Amino acid sequence: MTTQPSKTLETFPNPFVARDYTIHLRIPEFTCLCPKTGQPDFATILIDYVPDQRCVELKALKLYMWSFREEGGFHEAMTNSILAALVEVLDPRFMRVTGEWNVRGGIYTTVVAEHRQAGWQPPVPVVLP
Repeated sequence: MTTQPSKTLETFPNPFVARDYTIHLRIPEFTCLCPKTGQPDFATILIDYVPDQRCVELKALKLYMWSFREEGGFHEAMTNSILAALVEVLDPRFMRVTGEWNVRGGIYTTVVAEHRQAGWQPPVPVVLP
């Protein structure tokens, strides 16, 4: 295999720093291990962010997500650790990470974690008639 899981998140310069715009990423095949049973947990991870100076490089993000396959953690911890790692390397104006976890014990779990850069205000949405 030529690629391996990695905790390294690569970035590139935001090509439109002067504009607030949203990047939406959907990762439907996230897996990790249940910390109680060791059985696999499956989730769709949604990442929405307004970049500041940096954007995340997608292959590096894929390998980062792959790196959780052998790690155990609660849904809440996994979702928040993904947010923390991305905020550390990107320092985005805004970021939301949503973990939509598959059923465990008859219960579906959705965890939403957010970050706002100090002083950032979202633009007023345009409402058309």
